[in-house]
Amino acid sequence: MNIKMYGADWCSDCVHAKNFLDSKEIKYEYIICTDNDEATKFLERVNNGKRIIPTLDIDGEIYTNPGISKLIKIIGE
Repeated sequence: MNIKMYGADWCSDCVHAKNFLDSKEIKYEYIICTDNDEATKFLERVNNGKRIIPTLDIDGEIYTNPGISKLIKIIGE
């Protein structure tokens, strides 16, 4: 599973998602959007012009602020 998480350290939803993935020992790339024009443009492109975090790219599928219950379903736990 190839996971990229776009987020920010000040975002509590991002922290919860990171903690969940870490607790399951799931590898992911964490991309901090603060002061990152490329990441911001990606967020706006996949979220209809909005900068919603966390946004996860999991094997090419985009999940916008999925929450822990949806993450559990996505990763098959």
